[in-house]
Amino acid sequence: MSRTAEIQRTTGETEIELALELDGTGGGRRQTGVGFLDHLLDAVARHGRFNLDVSARGDLQTGPHHTVEDTGLVLGQALDQGLGDRAGIARFGEATVPMDEARASAAIDISGRPLAVFDGHWPERPVGDLEPDLPQEFLRAVASTAKLTLHVRVEAGGNDHHVIEAAFKAFALALRRAVAVDPTETGVPSTKGLL
Repeated sequence: MSRTAEIQRTTGETEIELALELDGTGGGRRQTGVGFLDHLLDAVARHGRFNLDVSARGDLQTGPHHTVEDTGLVLGQALDQGLGDRAGIARFGEATVPMDEARASAAIDISGRPLAVFDGHWPERPVGDLEPDLPQEFLRAVASTAKLTLHVRVEAGGNDHHVIEAAFKAFALALRRAVAVDPTETGVPSTKGLL
């Protein structure tokens, strides 16, 4: 079974092309024009073990907001498409990642019910070329279009770069576990029969 997706999205603000292979090695290239977002996408691909190619062109003269949010929307669409009917997946995943003095955890349910909840003390200053609200906006966009329930908690702070990177690595590991094929699951992991 090929768990892949290719999505193209063009609006008046952004143009995004994304290819995703859920059963990958972390390969691919990420070029969004937003340096810290590329770094975070690299972490998601590597620790999620997804092959991920992202090419984004956006109206960066107005700031990175549209590029970041739209990239999250497209990644979520690709996850949704790549998972198909969800048969045979683990469905749930969680992870905690320490990064030096920072620590973050993530929990995911591929539930069909989009929700993103953020707890803890998130950075209130820009990190690299990302405004402080944009890491959450990206994750919220992914959860929305991938139709998953996502909880991310910053458990220990310190260096803002470390906090955000720990959160994204925890998200990647939790997602990797949730999308994993479970050989003991013979159908859709739900009492309803669909997700």
